[in-house]
Amino acid sequence: MALGLVLGGGGVAGIAWEVGILAGLAEAGVELGRPSRVIGTSAGSIVGAQVAAGAEVAAMLDAQLAALPPGEGAERPEHDLDVWSELLFERGPESHDDGLRALMRRIGAMAAEAQTASLEVYRAVIDGQLPVQDWPAGADLQLTSVAAATGELTVWAADSGASLLEAVMASCAVPGLMPLVPIAGKRYFDGGLNSSTHADLAAGCSEVLVIAPFSEAVAGPTLAAELDALQDSRTAAIVPDANSRQAFGTNPLAPSTRLPAALAGRAQGRAEAMRIGILLSL
Repeated sequence: MALGLVLGGGGVAGIAWEVGILAGLAEAGVELGRPSRVIGTSAGSIVGAQVAAGAEVAAMLDAQLAALPPGEGAERPEHDLDVWSELLFERGPESHDDGLRALMRRIGAMAAEAQTASLEVYRAVIDGQLPVQDWPAGADLQLTSVAAATGELTVWAADSGASLLEAVMASCAVPGLMPLVPIAGKRYFDGGLNSSTHADLAAGCSEVLVIAPFSEAVAGPTLAAELDALQDSRTAAIVPDANSRQAFGTNPLAPSTRLPAALAGRAQGRAEAMRIGILLSL
């Protein structure tokens, strides 16, 4: 078996929910161990780095359920939906791929002009959520981001020339809220704007499990389309049920969503375990 684990973007709520899903699956007897390939986008890059490093999901869940550190309970601002709507309507008549790249460039330009926290503050935030500092040895860990200047997808791995912290920062850098992340002379933002999951990167794995807080990106391919491209793999996807969606609330970046999202994910993981085990022969 060559299991590919795909972990999508979803903010603070997404991190907690994905950890809850993994813990719930394990509690119900579906142990993923260390997958052959782990693909992380945005929130999924934080969870994926831990999974690829062999972290125990029970300990990961305990960290999500623990009391919030001082000062972390404040709500974070929501996206300016008017800005996103304007960018989407400006997409233009180009081909799908060219239009997506053009949109990503426009988002990158907007992010470059935005007033955000400093890079040092952002680095400290991500560093505090990343208990591992080095690329996991022997693990095929792939983390996604978008190059601001070109709009192109960039997939970071152990041999890509970025530190693990830099790659996770780039993957999580929500444009307009977090600063663009410089790596080797270029700047990058959140891979979740290009695709919420990048499940197509799991091509070649015999089994693929996708855990997706959101199944659609701003304008990129849907999860369904990416799964259709994995016709040679046995695939299964977990998306939020009604209770999990309620736990996410209206602002998944809010730290207050962590506890309810983790608990909802844990319950959903337990409920999904039999289906996932059967579909993937786990």
